[in-house]
Amino acid sequence: MGGGKAKRPSYEMRPIFGVHMPLYEHVFISRQDLSNAQAEGLVEHFSTVLADNGGKVVESEYWGVKTMAYKINKNRKGHYAFLKSDAPSAAVQEMERLMRLHDDVMRILTIKVDEHAEGPSVQMQKRDEREGRGDRPDRGDRDSRGGDRGGFGRR
Repeated sequence: MGGGKAKRPSYEMRPIFGVHMPLYEHVFISRQDLSNAQAEGLVEHFSTVLADNGGKVVESEYWGVKTMAYKINKNRKGHYAFLKSDAPSAAVQEMERLMRLHDDVMRILTIKVDEHAEGPSVQMQKRDEREGRGDRPDRGDRDSRGGDRGGFGRR
């Protein structure tokens, strides 16, 4: 066994100046009985975990308390938070591990992206500022149906 330094695996990301680390987006849901300050404190806590492991949080957003489509751990609502990060995969894995162990975090989602979108996320934009919705088409043809919604055999 050689007396030299241990060789790093070739697949491991190395922090080299001028080369960007992978970009990730994370959304996590925390319990509804937390205060807003505690929920935002979780965002800071997990941002620190990324920073301690060689990554950085580019942007973070607290989306507030939202109603979920189904119950998770007997909760109907949850505090939603969104993070954009520039971090090595080891830092992301450590943050996800700590999120899974944290009692206040109910769900996490992490995706790898090619680039971060500029500006606020869709959740933070006002409804009238969102693109692609436009005006709804004219629905004048509905009057011809009579509007009685469910009568079988009433013709």
